[in-house]
Order: sequence, then structure tokens, then C-alpha cells
Amino acid sequence: MLLSIIVPVFERPDEIRELLESLCLQTDKDFEVVVVDDGSKISCAEVVQGFQERLQLAFHYKPNSGPGLSRNFGADRAKGDVYIFLDSDCVLPPHYIAAVKKGLQENPADAFGGPDRAAENFSDVQKAINYSMTSFFTTGGIRGGKKALDKFHPRSFNMGLTKAAYQKTKGFAAMRFGEDVDLSLRILEAGFTTALYQDAWVYHKRRTDFKKFFKQIVNSGIARINLHLRHPGSLKLVHALPTFWLLGMAAFFMLGVIVTPWFFAPLLFWSAVIFFDALNQTKAPKVAALAVVASAVQMKAYGWGFLQAFVYRILLGKPEFAAFAKNFYK
Repeated sequence: MLLSIIVPVFERPDEIRELLESLCLQTDKDFEVVVVDDGSKISCAEVVQGFQERLQLAFHYKPNSGPGLSRNFGADRAKGDVYIFLDSDCVLPPHYIAAVKKGLQENPADAFGGPDRAAENFSDVQKAINYSMTSFFTTGGIRGGKKALDKFHPRSFNMGLTKAAYQKTKGFAAMRFGEDVDLSLRILEAGFTTALYQDAWVYHKRRTDFKKFFKQIVNSGIARINLHLRHPGSLKLVHALPTFWLLGMAAFFMLGVIVTPWFFAPLLFWSAVIFFDALNQTKAPKVAALAVVASAVQMKAYGWGFLQAFVYRILLGKPEFAAFAKNFYK
């Protein structure tokens, strides 16, 4: 069974270098790598060329179309029986390939994914963002390494599927955000199975500052409404919780200013829960404090994006592209 590792990259030659280095250190060497440069002005061709003798590696450069269609471009040129899609800002532990093969052998599935973690050399902000993206108190456990809600939906930072499932579903749609969840939903709708392989985890760098993180998460909130309209019934109460949090905190803040400071108590309680949970997980007070900030940024951004999309798409009936061309259709 040959695995094809497919990595779209845009303007990130240093990141792809780290990912390729980690692939060279795998204990199981039976895989190929397909790197697709999505129209970068800063090409990673020279970086990739330096790994040609160490990996079974193919490099392709194409006009910019977004990550989803770039993944399809790579899959259409891959030779393997199973495709694994990774983000360029991931780094793999040495056992990753072996863990995927073990998972496929012990718990066969048509599509699968694994958790993500923060490496020791990540910045404190990156570690805080990793906490907020995987914590039960911010995402309800639907990301990271927990099975939640109902069936597992693999995410494209660490997502695999069989060639048969890819061909049946025709891969990723031309969405700039939420395209991985869209594919996961179509995989399940087509009758295929999914699985979470706990040991097939990756180090995922995500964003490096809160401004970039906020923009990313706003788009995630928008994408959730777009996914709801593409897949009626996919929207769960947990997806709306950040919007309730945003509106609730705005109300408590206004009442705290106008009436009494005691209305700030819910925010302080929530912050304390986040801080002590993050401290328990990271053992680092600074990261725990930053995790409170990251979690607040995430909840505010997702809630705001979700609310925008609800108004534009559902109340005003605007089409997906017209409503959010400035956000991520560029």
C-alpha cells in the first residue's frame, strides 16, 4: 500500500522545508510526496529540489486557485492507493506514517484524520492558539483528538482518504474556507466511513499572532453557515455557541459599565476556567494567560463571522461568492 502525501503551499518556503525534513525522518519510508505550489510569488521550488535525493518527491507549480483545488491537482497526479493531505505549516513526528498504516490495518476507513499538537519549540502565542483550537471550553471537543457530536469529520491539515473515496466524491470543492469539512460531509453522505487515528498526530503551527488568528477564525465562522446551506442538517448547536458568547459578553459589558461591575463576573469566571485548564495542560503560566486571550479572540472572531454569514446568507439571501468575495475569495 503506497501512501501519497499531498501538500499545497503558498508563499511558505521555510515551512515546507521543515515539513519535508520531518518526512525524511519517518521510520516507515514507503510513501511518496507531492508538493503543489499554488502560484506563489516566492516559489519553494529550490527548497523542494534539495530533498529530491532523500524522498520520493514530485513538485508542481500552478496558477493560484486556493488550497482545495490545489489538493485536487496533487491527488490527480499522485500514484498512491491512499492520499494524505497535510498543511504546509505541519511538522510530523517520526512515527506518523507507521501510525497511519497501523490505523488503516486495525480500523480500516475510507477517510481518516489525526489530532494536532504544539511542539516545544513553538512560540508561546502558537501554544496558546493551539490550546484554544483544541480545548473543550472553546470548540466543544470537535477539533483536536476527541470524537464528538456524531461521526468524525477529518480536517485538511491532517486528512487522509482512499483513492476510491476521492474519485467518488471528486475531491475538494472550489471553496476557499470550509472545503475540508464540505468534503468530509460528502464522504459520509456517499456512504463511506471515517475514523480518527489518535496516534497519527501532527505538530500544527497555525497562526503566529492574534491578528492573523482573528482573520482566520472569522472566515471559519462564515464557512459554517456556507456549509449549512450546502449540507442542511450539518449545523449543530455547538457551532452557534461562540455567537451566543459574543452577544452575551457584549451585554454583560454594557450592563457592567451602566449598572454594576458585578455583571463582569461571568467573563472573569470563564477566563479563570480557561486559565487553569490551560495551565493544567501546558504547565506554563504565560501560555495559560495567553490562552485566555487566544480563546477570547477565537470566540469573538467565530461568533462575528457566524453572525455576519447568518445575516448575509440566510436573512438577506446573498450568494456565497458575492457575500464574501472580500473575505477569502481573492
